[in-house]
Amino acid sequence: MSLSDPLSMFDVKGKVALITGASGAFGMVAARVLAGAGSKIVLAAGNPDALSEIAEECRAAGAEVAEINARPSDEAACEDMVAQAAAAFGALDILVVASGMNKVAKIEEMAPETFTSVMDANVTQSWLLARAATRQMKAQGSGGKIVLVSSARGLLGHPAGYTAYCASKAAVDGITKALGCELGPTGITVNAIAPTVFRSPLTAWMFEDTPDAKTVRDGFLTRVPKGRLGEPEDLAGPLLFLASKASDFYTGHILYADGGYTAG
Repeated sequence: MSLSDPLSMFDVKGKVALITGASGAFGMVAARVLAGAGSKIVLAAGNPDALSEIAEECRAAGAEVAEINARPSDEAACEDMVAQAAAAFGALDILVVASGMNKVAKIEEMAPETFTSVMDANVTQSWLLARAATRQMKAQGSGGKIVLVSSARGLLGHPAGYTAYCASKAAVDGITKALGCELGPTGITVNAIAPTVFRSPLTAWMFEDTPDAKTVRDGFLTRVPKGRLGEPEDLAGPLLFLASKASDFYTGHILYADGGYTAG
């Protein structure tokens, strides 16, 4: 790696990446970015049709792709995903945990099992996947990249029934920082990307040219210095940075992809 060839720091060609939640909005971005950059990718998702669709798209882009039709629902599933990824291409260099969920309800109306389900999906599964990947990467002895997905809501609250989601993403931030400290000497970096509102199937209505969408959008954008909502392309640079050697000196970091939303 040389300052005279800075682009080489972002080279992930031939690196093996496991992406969970690969059929979701962030997972598909990760798949497209790493496939386009020449990585060998292992895509895991519980929706077989959507998984097959994104896998074929990545193959059409020239990537080597393996598929795992499963969710990281428990310890065994998480360990199996990592084992399958390493077996598919002989190693595991990058883990992107894009799986997760949100359930919205006012606290007096939210059942304890609903709160627990969000914490399990966003926190426990992230921890289990990171643990399994750490074991694999340590055994390989060549370091690695673990990228978790947090949210601006891990730092800021939300008035619309987001107690479970905000708590879960704050916990992801804590895992990121603690593992960054713990794994620093091993060459394994642990960082998180924390987006705010990005264009996706779930948020598409906010981008529509309707009075209701405009009211919500304009209200939100008063707090976004960049003055617009996020696009999938806005996640590509941060992801490639955290997945490549360019971020070797960065660990335990929460990278806010939010147009300045959390800065104000």
